[in-house]
Amino acid sequence: MVTPTIKSTYSLDPRTVRDLERLARRFGTSKSEVLRRAVQSLASQETPPEANGLQALEELQKSCALTEARAKDWAAQVRRERATMGRGRVDD
Repeated sequence: MVTPTIKSTYSLDPRTVRDLERLARRFGTSKSEVLRRAVQSLASQETPPEANGLQALEELQKSCALTEARAKDWAAQVRRERATMGRGRVDD
């Protein structure tokens, strides 16, 4: 079965071209195949964006020394503040 390909043009600096040619000789394959392998390798190592967000949240919690007890206290405080905010308001 033939894999469909798309011809593309990219601008590469001379050093990258030399590295690409060297890798193609080293692996005994085409420059296109070296590029495909490089892209596939990097894509497989890529962290999903949602994992980055979770990691950032975990780092923030660590930097604040946020324990489960402190988080519960904070949530309770926010609930109290929100409950009192609505009192005494006049609807327009």
